[in-house]
Amino acid sequence: MQGVLIADENVESRKVLADLCIEAGYNVMVTTSAANVLHGILKKSAQVVLLSSEFDELAAAELIPLLKKCSRDLTIILVSDETSLPVIRKMRKEGIFYHSLKPIDPADREELRQAVACAFDTMRHS
Repeated sequence: MQGVLIADENVESRKVLADLCIEAGYNVMVTTSAANVLHGILKKSAQVVLLSSEFDELAAAELIPLLKKCSRDLTIILVSDETSLPVIRKMRKEGIFYHSLKPIDPADREELRQAVACAFDTMRHS
């Protein structure tokens, strides 16, 4: 089963992202703990991580290199509003797959749903 791990401290954001991924048919795990993110990745229960820019008192820019060391094949989608372009560029160099704004309306949700589907398609073909 295709596993998506949602790592976001905001309860409302987690619910929106989880509902979106469950509707798309993915096995979804949500967490507010960096330790749980690492556990999900090491146990290979998550292939795609939806990560907010600030998580468990760590900036995503600090967490992404660690996650990629745990699993080079991990696909990370950064879901945030307040990240600057230089920071996004740095995170892309670190290995994020996609950057999405937090979904507000149905078009935003569809963009994110397509990004997750593309991440799994890319993993299948590589």
